[in-house]
Parts: sequence; C-alpha cells; structure tokens
Amino acid sequence: MAKIASGGETSRLMLALKAVLSRADETPTLIFDEIDQGIGGRVGATIGEKLWGLAAGTGPGGLHHQVLCVTHLPQLAGFGDVHFHVEKALDGERTVTRIRQLDGEARVEELAQMLGASGEAAYRSAEEILEQVARCKSQKG
Repeated sequence: MAKIASGGETSRLMLALKAVLSRADETPTLIFDEIDQGIGGRVGATIGEKLWGLAAGTGPGGLHHQVLCVTHLPQLAGFGDVHFHVEKALDGERTVTRIRQLDGEARVEELAQMLGASGEAAYRSAEEILEQVARCKSQKG
C-alpha cells in the first residue's frame, strides 16, 4: 500500500481504522499529518468531526485520545479544541520554527487566511465555520 497510496490517503485509512477500533485502542496520542491532502471542504469537515470524536470519546468505545493534526484546511482546523499556528523562518543561517496558540480573533483571522481570501467575506466565512463546528460538537457531545 505504501507504494500506491499518498500520505493523505494513508492518514485517512488510519483514521478509519482508529475510528472503528477506538473501543479497544488505548493509544493515548494519535498524530495525523496533512490528512487533508487531496480533499475539499465538505470532506474536510467530516474528517474534522471524526478526529474530534476520537478526542472527545464520542465514538463507540468512548475512549478519549489526544489527537494532533497538521492541516491546511480550515473546515478541518475548525474542529480543533486548541489551534496552533506553526511557521518556519530563517534566522541568519538557521531555520527556526515558531509556534503560537490562536484563539478568539486571531483564530478567526487564521481560518480566513486558510480559506485563501481576505476581507470581510473571508472573515465571516471563518466565523461560520466555527459556528457550524460549535453546533456539531454540542449535538454530538
């Protein structure tokens, strides 16, 4: 499978397996790197919901996992209970990684930028993503 599946496809297969086996899986931390590769917003929201379910313990087994997910898709990122912005930068001849936690307005702004647009419409779309996620979480949680 490693020869024919992309990294994103492999991550989505792993998510499907973890979701099905969550009843018996006691692995405390699950890491998904760019699980959004090659998918759009609608599927991204579904994957975000599944990942959140693994973290919240809403699946069949009810076990909680810490889920870390690297994503470029705002519909998926909106499901995170905690959102970090990670960037690499050159500092002289060294590459440094900077990580900062986003919340409130900074989170909405980041989601708007992830949408690839700017201005009030992008900002409102980002707010709508967070509103939809909040509704979904309240129904499932």
